Amino acid sequence: MLLTELLTPDRLVVPLAARDKREAIAELTRHLVGRAGGDFEQVLEAVEEREMVLTTGIGFGVAIPHARSAAVKELTVIAGVSEAAVPFDSIDGEPVRLFFLIVGPDASAGLHVKILSRIARLVRRENVRQRLVGARTPDEFYRILVDAEAR
Repeated sequence: MLLTELLTPDRLVVPLAARDKREAIAELTRHLVGRAGGDFEQVLEAVEEREMVLTTGIGFGVAIPHARSAAVKELTVIAGVSEAAVPFDSIDGEPVRLFFLIVGPDASAGLHVKILSRIARLVRRENVRQRLVGARTPDEFYRILVDAEAR
């Protein structure tokens, strides 16, 4: 499965308005619930609980908050780009500008891991990361993803 099958332009928040970690997670979660349904508070709580276990700020200005929640019916991915760097307690200590939120029910555990891995591989490529951070619209972000997955 390609990331672009799940991460369509209507699931992109460009630009993300949040200025801190909690706001970023809440803004992405609100967008996710608006597209996929579910209870905002339940989904937010699941993501925040997972974040307390270990930061999802993977370094290089990227965070991949994720959780499993019975509040959603299917695995959903939302991405966002912040114009300003957001402090995120990342493993490298650097703030974050590029976000990917993944939430799915327990039954989607296998796909959840595959999508996490696909995102991590994609953003490891510096040129892709820089292009995604430079995206100014959801459509531009999506075109960059399509291009990156084709290579």
